[in-house]
Amino acid sequence: MEKLEASGIEDVPVLETWKRLESDPKAVLVDVRTRAEWAFVGIPDLSKIHREVVRMEWQTFPDSRIVPDFAKRLEAALAAKGVEKTTEIFFICRSGGRSRMAAEEMAAAGYSRCHNVMEGFEGALDASQHRGRVSGWKFAGLDWVQG
Repeated sequence: MEKLEASGIEDVPVLETWKRLESDPKAVLVDVRTRAEWAFVGIPDLSKIHREVVRMEWQTFPDSRIVPDFAKRLEAALAAKGVEKTTEIFFICRSGGRSRMAAEEMAAAGYSRCHNVMEGFEGALDASQHRGRVSGWKFAGLDWVQG
C-alpha cells in the first residue's frame, strides 16, 4: 500500500518500488546511505533491468553530518545520466529516514516525482535489535550485491 505524506513525498514499499523501476525504463533508484554501508551491507542490484543504482551519500561517515552540497552533487550526477526533473526517482537508505529527507531536498530542487522507499534496504529492527529480518529490500528477496 502506498501513502502520501504531508510533505508530498510518496512512501513506496520495496516490492512496489521494484515493479515501478521494472516497468519504467527511465525510473531511477538513488541510494543515499554511506560508503561504509555500501561496502559492508551491500547495494540493490538492478542488473536484471539493465540499470545501476545512483549512489550519493546524504550524510558523511562516521560523523553523520548532512552533506552540504547534496542536491547540487546529485543534480549533476542525474544530469550526466540524462535524468530529467520529471523522471520518477526512488530514494533508499537503511530504513527510510534519510531517504525521505533526501527526497524532500530534491523535490525542493524541482524534481517533481521523488519517492521514498519506505522500508529501506535493511528495514526495521526486530525484537533482537537486528535489521533485515522483518522488512526491507533484502528481506523481500530482491537482488542485491556486496558493495
